[in-house]
Amino acid sequence: MAFKHVFTPLEMRNRTLKNRIVFGAHTTNMARDGLPGPQHVAYYEERALGGAAMIVVEPMPVHPAAVLTRGNFRQGTDDVIPHFRKITEACKPHGAVMIQQLYHVGAHGDWDNSWHANWSPSGGPSYHDNDGSHAITEAEIEETICGFVDAAVRCQKAGFDGVEVWAAYHCLLDQFWAPFSNQREDRWGGSLENRTRLSREIMARIRAACGEDFIIGLSINDGSDVPACLSRDEMVEIVVRHDADGLMDYVTVGSGSYFDFYKLLPSFQYPENLGADLAERLKQAGVAARVIAEANIRTPENANTVLGSGQADLVSIVRGQIADPHLVSKAGADSAEDIRGCLSCNQQCWGRRGRDYYISCLINPSAGHEYLWGGDRFTPAQTPLGVLVVGGGPAGLEAARVAAERGHRVTLAEAAPQVGGQFRLAGLQPRRAQITDLIDWYERQLEKLGVDVRTNAYLDADDIRDMTADRVVLATGSLPAGTGFQKALPHVDEMPGIARGGVWSTEEVMGRAARLGDRVIVLDEGGHWRGIGTAWHLAEAGHAVTIVTPDAMIAKELVRAASDFPARRKLAELGVRFVTEAAIVEWTGNAAHCQSLLTGAIEEIGADSLVLATGNRADPELADQLRAAGCAPILVGDANAPRMAAAAIFEGRVAGLTL
Repeated sequence: MAFKHVFTPLEMRNRTLKNRIVFGAHTTNMARDGLPGPQHVAYYEERALGGAAMIVVEPMPVHPAAVLTRGNFRQGTDDVIPHFRKITEACKPHGAVMIQQLYHVGAHGDWDNSWHANWSPSGGPSYHDNDGSHAITEAEIEETICGFVDAAVRCQKAGFDGVEVWAAYHCLLDQFWAPFSNQREDRWGGSLENRTRLSREIMARIRAACGEDFIIGLSINDGSDVPACLSRDEMVEIVVRHDADGLMDYVTVGSGSYFDFYKLLPSFQYPENLGADLAERLKQAGVAARVIAEANIRTPENANTVLGSGQADLVSIVRGQIADPHLVSKAGADSAEDIRGCLSCNQQCWGRRGRDYYISCLINPSAGHEYLWGGDRFTPAQTPLGVLVVGGGPAGLEAARVAAERGHRVTLAEAAPQVGGQFRLAGLQPRRAQITDLIDWYERQLEKLGVDVRTNAYLDADDIRDMTADRVVLATGSLPAGTGFQKALPHVDEMPGIARGGVWSTEEVMGRAARLGDRVIVLDEGGHWRGIGTAWHLAEAGHAVTIVTPDAMIAKELVRAASDFPARRKLAELGVRFVTEAAIVEWTGNAAHCQSLLTGAIEEIGADSLVLATGNRADPELADQLRAAGCAPILVGDANAPRMAAAAIFEGRVAGLTL
């Protein structure tokens, strides 16, 4: 077996974990009126069906002061029990050990979701927003302990095998542990014994209430590169203190915190296996509890390496199993090449959660829609059809794949020498090769499914009619407008001076068609990777780069994916100049006249080349010609409306499901 360390069973509190892969806790934001429903059940069941040995269901706030998101569950009521029982009853038959996380975010709660003041050890500030918190009293500490215990009892009644007590990311328990946030002078502050008293008391009382057969885990994080956080030595000491009393069966080690939120869900900008270092320190300290490493452990190969080197006993792969819920079963069948690899892009998981939507996945639109689509599996079509997909970008690739999975006879025609479209160009940006890996995955899947893939195959309306397909899917993408139109200057149809030359699109730059001088201005109206990644690419290649944006900050749209600050930091390291809240009112051929949107002042910025990351347009001509000839095509992706890759893959999936 290729992944022998992954598929070695493990005993934990009278239960046998069939492998070493955990689907760790994360907020899906799918709750309706504070209760899990069919969307939740189908989401978790798909990962249980896919082979996860242990599933840690997203956190239950244990008190009104612990509420963080709109999608949090009702706290303090038995109303949740029958609803959670549906999740455990759906997942356990597939062999998954079921755990629920219990949390209290302390100072970092969201009071206007709960209408309850945030509680903390010493009344410290929130790093979630700009609010302060209430210094918790002795009576409120007891109330909090009871909240944890009562929640654990409800979990047990709902059929969970155990609970995971959340002490990570500088939440309430971690706030008690850290001298930065715990300045108390009573029995809950000062010494290590006092600062860990709350977490130890909670776990001891859960054991007393739920019995010896109940699993108890502890979730911690590595924030050692932030001075206010606990060092690795201090964190090891704290875990060893809990372990000495036999309080937990396992400890999960993540990365990041409210002080460094970007490492909480590390994007492709970060190294892999971030949680493994502290996990290894715990193993070296000889803790009896099982150690789970998580944070940017994306693949079975990553997992096998971490396990095989003895850094951890188990690994938690979350985004990897969002992207492909059958990751574990595919690895166990020696079919790792069939795993749809996570891009670590955070765009539809954290990106949607950050907007308070339920989560999904850029490359797996079944995520969050399993209850509507029957999981990440496909029902055969009642009547197989001949399907022609025109365009091999992400929308066309997904439409062709899903249609073929359902038994249709599929031809995919791509005008370029390779499939992938503009998505392939994105994969050429720094550290984004996971995109080209995904395109390679599509090519393997289409070959296995017998899809007739034709490259260098430009088709006009007559060609398409001559192919006599039963259904035609147009995934022909979009192109830069070429006018330099800026949303910040809606009264100006075309940028003055654009005809002077030296102006290129990001597509031309990444496709190596642009001939650039040393000094380059990137006009970025999107605030996303299209402009930011191109600027990064140019700066690494030695160009002197200036980014001009109408937004108040560079990489504004990357805030959603918690990848904006690392992007700005990298650009700053490379010497990129930032010009914000500005538009270009004229290009002279060797300079841009930039106007401040705040004051109207004009600044001339010298440059040899201007790169436009502005809006694209779809060409409706082919679709119109087909409709006029009586062929009603299905438009997907940018051919429908220029947007992000997530929309393209989603619409490709829908087209494949409905043919």
